[in-house]
Amino acid sequence: MWLPPAAPAALVLFFHGGFWQAQYDRKHTATLAAALAKAGFAACTPEFRRIGQAAGGWPGTFDDVALAVDNLPTVIAETTARPVPSAVVLSGHSAGGHLAMWSAARHRLPPSSPWHRPTPVGTGVVALAPVSDLAACHALALENRVTDRLLGGAPDEYPDRYALTDPASLLPLGQPLRILHGGHDDRVPQQMSRDYTTRALAAGDSVTLDDLPTCGHFELIDPLSVAWPAVLSAFQSITSPG
Repeated sequence: MWLPPAAPAALVLFFHGGFWQAQYDRKHTATLAAALAKAGFAACTPEFRRIGQAAGGWPGTFDDVALAVDNLPTVIAETTARPVPSAVVLSGHSAGGHLAMWSAARHRLPPSSPWHRPTPVGTGVVALAPVSDLAACHALALENRVTDRLLGGAPDEYPDRYALTDPASLLPLGQPLRILHGGHDDRVPQQMSRDYTTRALAAGDSVTLDDLPTCGHFELIDPLSVAWPAVLSAFQSITSPG
């Protein structure tokens, strides 16, 4: 948990990337969280079970993320000596962007799902180079078809699992969304964000895609990179949309 010197503008729940795999954890997001705190945000980087760990992937990853999103704002408010704002921004990078977008869309899940929420959570989403379409991730064979390991198989084998976890299948989101994606991203193609944005706008969502033409995949989480002013601006705009 990173806290700013003064009362925070918003609480950011930031999910790390790594294609949901156990060898990648939240440590690499520490500098981003610290930079957000310096800019006036409270930043929390929840961990979750990942592929290669017991119950990681389906369903443990989603169990952990839902539990974190539903409980961390209250836990933080009860344990910190400073007031925690009611404004909550869901955010993440790469696979973490997928988890943030999925978390924001849980009110779109059927009531029979254990992850269903009756109302949206958070005040907006900032997604950095997100895996916004799991079916497309499979079709493009990203990270050796990592979605097959995340969900136990291909979309035609487990269509229900993909329907419950794919942000592209849970439109409209119903809250502001800022997507930032580098033009030189060699991990998650920028076209995926372009396609998602087109579909989201057609569904009536308020979504903005920031094209960072000179950036690759990792500049977006580096506060010292040329991408950082745009990333910080996205967080500021999502909490002060007027």
